[in-house]
Amino acid sequence: MNDKETDKEADTMEGFDRGEDIAVMEPLQVSDGSPHQGALTELAVDLAAKSAGFRRSLPDSVVNALADLVRAMNCYYSNLIEGHDTHPVDIERAMQNDYSDNPRKRDLQLEARAHVTVQKWIDEDGLAGRAATLEGICEIHKRFGELLPDELLRVQDPQTGERIRVEPGTLRRRDVIVGDHLAVSPGAVPRFLGRFEQVFSRLGKAQTIASAAAAHHRLLWIHPFLDGNGRVARLMSYAMLRDALDTGGIWSIARGLARQEAQYKRQLIACDQPRRGDLDGRGSRSEAALAEFTRFFLQTCIRARAPTSL
Repeated sequence: MNDKETDKEADTMEGFDRGEDIAVMEPLQVSDGSPHQGALTELAVDLAAKSAGFRRSLPDSVVNALADLVRAMNCYYSNLIEGHDTHPVDIERAMQNDYSDNPRKRDLQLEARAHVTVQKWIDEDGLAGRAATLEGICEIHKRFGELLPDELLRVQDPQTGERIRVEPGTLRRRDVIVGDHLAVSPGAVPRFLGRFEQVFSRLGKAQTIASAAAAHHRLLWIHPFLDGNGRVARLMSYAMLRDALDTGGIWSIARGLARQEAQYKRQLIACDQPRRGDLDGRGSRSEAALAEFTRFFLQTCIRARAPTSL
């Protein structure tokens, strides 16, 4: 369940709260008055139209078969982002309960099976309307983590060497640093997720499409779990877009993100940055960076839904 970048323990006191104001996470959406809004709206409309056209062009029998293929593909590329190169053949074998005798390879097969299982649950409306809620986010993490082998539920404190178990579905009780980003204190996580849910779980379909990228970044910025946040964010984004676009589960953004991994991660880091002067929105974080990530995210979605990308 590795997020690839090691989470460094920044404090040994569990559950403490530095009292961060939720305003430090703003803006949660690109504002209507942003000079970037027009172009982003056009991309969102284009994505909705092309996604609907693609879905309608296929008979139900093809949609069902394609959804099975996309789940395996999404798993493969999401694993790549995590630094786990699980061959598609091994993913297929895992789905048939055919596991390697090599312990490491078997663990990765079990991880792949967990991902496919959770995405299938999403495709069967298990998360309908709840993707951006605290309950839904924790359920994604819980369902995924409960299917993992114990070895993949352990993270190591780089300072002490302590092996810490990740509890599936449980918000972190420790402070963490990811790269240069000090995540909000553990006691503040529920407060920030409450604000996150307030904004992102009540959007109409058009707003959800336009705001999916912002939700993706802000969840990673909060970093609600000790490990597995990247996987949860991608599955949450998949579920949000599935609800808003009626994708039928026949395309996913994971491939596009994996193939542009360096740019994807650069843009996420840029969204962590503070506002760049008076012309960069009114929140604590850079609205221009959030708009640029939204553009990248929507363009990646548009390319992902083309039949030739599967």
